[in-house]
Order: sequence, then structure tokens, then C-alpha cells
Amino acid sequence: MKVLVATEKPFAKSAVEGIRRIVEEVGYELALLEKYTDKSELLAAVADADALIIRSDKVTAEVVAAAPKLKIVVRAGAGYDNVDLAACTEKGIVVMNTPGQNSNAVAELAIGMMIFMARNQFTPGTGSEIHGKTVGIHAYGNVGRLVGRYGKAMGMNVLAYDPFVADKGVFAADGVTAVDSVEELYVKSDYVSLHIPATEQTKRSIGYDLLSKMPKGATLVNTARKEVIDEEGLARVLEERSDLKYITDIAADSQAALNEKFGKRVFATAKKMGAETGEANVNAGLAAARQIVDFIRNGNRKFQVNK
Repeated sequence: MKVLVATEKPFAKSAVEGIRRIVEEVGYELALLEKYTDKSELLAAVADADALIIRSDKVTAEVVAAAPKLKIVVRAGAGYDNVDLAACTEKGIVVMNTPGQNSNAVAELAIGMMIFMARNQFTPGTGSEIHGKTVGIHAYGNVGRLVGRYGKAMGMNVLAYDPFVADKGVFAADGVTAVDSVEELYVKSDYVSLHIPATEQTKRSIGYDLLSKMPKGATLVNTARKEVIDEEGLARVLEERSDLKYITDIAADSQAALNEKFGKRVFATAKKMGAETGEANVNAGLAAARQIVDFIRNGNRKFQVNK
């Protein structure tokens, strides 16, 4: 049984050592493909792999076709839009993510981004405090709940919108106010923290109509996906409203133009860094390895996303 770790952006050394220990303890072989620069390297590496661990690497239909023995793909992280689920399902390949392993890292970054923008990107001048402000959590999953918890600890008022949370008592139990519509969330929030996935329903869903409803001086914080932003609508509202700000962990396709036009009212990290902590790196990698072993030995499909 061969487990391939294919990471254009490698795991930390301690994570790789932990993955190797988990895999080899049960008699499986571990293969590493790190810092590869061409898709052909991945296509060659998956040819004899039974299981695959990736990070932000793309598992396309072409990759699936090149992997006749592949039984399972685990994306070390929460999002899995970099995996062609249809192609995997057609070939009977189970796809899993590792929900919750990166959540704390992303949540801490979201709060840090709020402070960064409130304090003028740490440049001279009078900024503001996030204490006493309202943060709206758009999607109340693992990361959203942590952002809400940390926001409350900072003295913020916390609102949340998530139509997919069946148990509405979750919000009250966390001391969070649930709002009835996404429009209400944006109308009432000084900061909106995005945690929605990129789906056919959510792509380009955050644009002019929602952002123009935000209060004076509001900031949109995106640690989710760039695809959920309607960039034309974002640019339009930033041009009309000189008080609004946007900070993202996933640079927009038009980021250079946004930076040039709106200066310090917009900011994008140089490279996606939501999960870039040593702790998250190790946690997600080890979880991926354990899930593969549990699936192959016991058939456990708990975290399968292509059901």
C-alpha cells in the first residue's frame, strides 16, 4: 500500500516525520513529492499510489486518470475545491478533507486582519479599536465559531448568518446573535468575516449590493476564497464609498489595480497564509495520514466529501 504526499508547498519537517510514522507503523510505504514545479511530475508520481495527501495541490481529471490504483485523496485542510470530485467519484475514489485542523490558525489571522486595518496597517496616524465594534460572521462553521469566540473576548458584539446550521440553539449557546438574512448581517456589521466555500451558489456572491449596505467605516475580511468576491462590484463600491475597506488572504485577480486605486483601504497577503502556522501544518498532515489508515483498514468514511 503506497501513500503519496504531493505538496507543491511542503509540510513542515515535523509533520512529514509524523505522517511517515503513522503510515509506516501499519506497514504502508510513504512516498514524497515536494516542491514540484510541473504537473508532469505529479502525473508520474500518482501512477502507482494507493492513497494521496495534498494541500492546495490540484487533483484534476487528468491526475485521476493517471492514478489507476488510487483509492483515497485527503486534502489536508477544510476546503476541497482544488479536487475534481466528479472525476474521483466516477473512478470510485473517496475524497476527504480534515475539518477543524486549520481552524484556529485561520481564526487568529482573521482577528489580526481586523486589528491591522483598524490601525492603518500599522503606519503612523490615528486608528481605531475593534473593542465595542460589531463583527458579522458569514458562515458559522469551525472557523466562524472561533472568530466569534475571539471577537467576544476582544469586547466585540458578534452576529452570525448561516442558513445551513440546523440547530439554531448553537448561536445562543455561544452568546452570538443569529440574524435572519445575509443582508441584515452586512447592514449591522462594522466587520464582516467571510467563511463561505466557493460553490456555484456562492461564487461572486459578495459584491456591490451587499457591500454598499455596510455601515460607515466598515471592513470586509476575506480568509475564505477569492472566487466568492465579485471584483467589479467590490471596486465599484470602494470607489463610491471612500470609508470602506477590504482585506484578503487570497489576492484578487485585479489586486494590483485595487492597490493602485484604493491604497491603504485594501490589502492582500503576499501568499495565502491562513493555515500557515507550524501547529496547523502538523495537525492537518497527521489528521490526513490517520484518516487514510482508518479508511483502508476499517472502511471509515467519516470525512468523505464526495458522497
